[in-house]
Amino acid sequence: QVQLVESGGGTVQAGGSLRLSCAASGRTASTYRMAWFRQAPGKEREFVATITWSGGNIVYANSVKGRFTISRVIDTNTGYLQMNRLKPEDTAVYYCAACTLFGRCVYSTGDMEYWGKGTLVTVSS
Repeated sequence: QVQLVESGGGTVQAGGSLRLSCAASGRTASTYRMAWFRQAPGKEREFVATITWSGGNIVYANSVKGRFTISRVIDTNTGYLQMNRLKPEDTAVYYCAACTLFGRCVYSTGDMEYWGKGTLVTVSS
């Protein structure tokens, strides 16, 4: 089992920045991929970004490409999502997800093995 806890959400003005963190605990040695998703009020959850724990593969949603940066620090089992040039449409609850090599790991559909409880990001205009 892997437990995920997000932090770093808050309220920021449009054009500002926030950095989200995702602290992983438990059987983290088997972590293969970490991803960020978001769900805006009244909308379905959507994929934001993903990174393999080795760092060799990074993918972004078109809506955040060039503004958001995903990263991870293996030694501390922590993933990050640096969000710059935030827009009001980025307002959502942001979730961290992770998977092991042989677990559910389809980030394009949100079929991930482990999930955090989310952190709220509000961008005011």
